[in-house]
Amino acid sequence: MSAPARTVCSALLALAAFAASAAEAPAPHAGDANAPSWAYDLPNDLLSPFCPGRTLADCPSPDAASLRMWILVQAAAGRTRDDVEQELYQRYGEVIRSAPKAEGFGAAAYWIPAAVFAGGGALVGWFLRRATRRGAADGPPVRPLDPEVERKLDELLGGDDDGEDAR
Repeated sequence: MSAPARTVCSALLALAAFAASAAEAPAPHAGDANAPSWAYDLPNDLLSPFCPGRTLADCPSPDAASLRMWILVQAAAGRTRDDVEQELYQRYGEVIRSAPKAEGFGAAAYWIPAAVFAGGGALVGWFLRRATRRGAADGPPVRPLDPEVERKLDELLGGDDDGEDAR
C-alpha cells in the first residue's frame, strides 16, 4: 500500500473511532424529553452512596448510573423532586445529603461559623480599642528640659529674640 493510501486509511479509521465513541457517550440532558430539568440537576446535589466523597453525577459506578436513570424515570412519571429525594433518603439514609439540614444538630453547621466569626470580630475590636487607648494614656512622663539645653535649642532654631520663656 502506498503512503497516500495509508494516510487516507488511517484518517478514515480515526474518524470511525471518533464517531463510535461519540455515539457511545450520551449528551447531557439527552435522556427522556418528558423529564423535568430537576431530574438532571438532582444527581449534582446528592452524594453517591456508591462512591464516597463524590456526587451522584460524578460517580462512575454502574449502580450510580442506574440510580441516575431511575431518577429520570421517576421524573418522567410525574413525581416531584421532593418525593424522589424523600425516597432516596429513606433508601440510603442521610449520607447522600450534600449539605446538612438546617434543623436540630445540623443547624450547628450553619450557626457555629457565624458565631465564631462574630466572636473573632468582637475580640479584634476589643484588642484594637484597648491598644489605642493604652498608647495615649500610658505614654512616658514628660520632663521639663534643662534650661541650658533649652537655651541652646532656641539659639539653633532661631528662637525668641527677647529672651523670654516661650512657655
